[in-house]
Amino acid sequence: MAFRFSIARLPRPSTPLKYTLLTPPWLPTSQARSMATVVPPVTQDLTSRSGPTAMVFMNMGGPSTVADVGPFLSRLFADADLIPLGRLQSYLGPLISRRRTPKIQNQYASIGGGSPIRKWSEYQSLEMCKLLDARCPESAPHKPYVAFRYADPLTEEMYKRLLDDGFGKSGRAVAFTQYPQYSCSTTGSSLNELWKWRTRLEGKEPEGGGVRWSVIDRWPVHPGLIEAFAKNIEDQLATYPAEVRKDVVLLFSAHSLPMSVVNRGDTYPAEVSATVYAVMQRLGFSNPYRLCWQSQVGPSAWLGAQTQDTVMSYVKKGHKDLVLIPIAFTSDHIETLYELDQEVIHEAHKEGGTGVKRAESLNGSQIFIEALADVAAKHLSSGEISSRQMGIRCQGCKSERCLEQKRFFMNTQRDVEEVIR
Repeated sequence: MAFRFSIARLPRPSTPLKYTLLTPPWLPTSQARSMATVVPPVTQDLTSRSGPTAMVFMNMGGPSTVADVGPFLSRLFADADLIPLGRLQSYLGPLISRRRTPKIQNQYASIGGGSPIRKWSEYQSLEMCKLLDARCPESAPHKPYVAFRYADPLTEEMYKRLLDDGFGKSGRAVAFTQYPQYSCSTTGSSLNELWKWRTRLEGKEPEGGGVRWSVIDRWPVHPGLIEAFAKNIEDQLATYPAEVRKDVVLLFSAHSLPMSVVNRGDTYPAEVSATVYAVMQRLGFSNPYRLCWQSQVGPSAWLGAQTQDTVMSYVKKGHKDLVLIPIAFTSDHIETLYELDQEVIHEAHKEGGTGVKRAESLNGSQIFIEALADVAAKHLSSGEISSRQMGIRCQGCKSERCLEQKRFFMNTQRDVEEVIR
């Protein structure tokens, strides 16, 4: 449904608003006392100083049905930011996607006929916005949107909805990456796509001011994110007998990157490592641990050690009790439900590693949703366009598209500050 309205015409609340405390689970009580929030949540029937605000969740997405696998792979292999194939990208991309489609369709069929990432993204964004309406009445109402890079709802579709909902008339929107650790191949690619459709649909100088964007581009060590991961790990460790629990090896698994991306200076490996270290700090370094990498595609060199090789190596060395932790994913999808559950763990069990398990993904974790709201609330109140890191390019970056995208978002700083003011 499209919402068109004028903020000036919205009625003011007739009764005083009451305040209460929403306490994120990771905050001490003394710190939580300063987090006064409005109850009931502010809606579009109430006046806010700078709302409404569009909260756009960006992610790679996944095919919702088996029939969607072909188009999903076509878009994925066409993206040189994610899978760089050089000058032959336009030829090799479609060829690889066609050849891989039947195999990947079977994989999605085995996990229920499609990816659950859209369901979880829509749920997480909606629940986060409910919390933001209470915590940040000055930017309410907060309207949830999802923009996937390779599957519906695509960035183009999301942007058209934004314009239909009236945000093209100097409305505020926040591009909130659901990759906690920044990479040019993931968040960077999504921002490139967002910038592309902004230019196509609004032009360089849009009438009415256009959508006013700011970006949450990374949040790898946010306390709530760390707490959500740690809680799921503790829950899985509790399933092991007490006498072996401290010896269970924790294997953090993140999506790998081509070494060509790593070697040009991409920050992703460092930020994933920061997340892992923060989680282990929260756990008191209770167990031995390692970081490994999954989901490499093609014959070129990718960041390792690879997850499946790591698990099989430890099982053969006598480490039968292992917990896999998907540390760079915010919900279940093919990489967890098929690659880890049905390939890696299944093969480990066949080799005698019957104690190999996986920690639950974040999915509907209330701790995680509180963390999302906290990240967003701090961003909304800061007046900043992005993190300081986003303004600097990778050392070896030669992408003109990346340069133009960064110029666009950096140049919106003044517009965002005017909206905050």
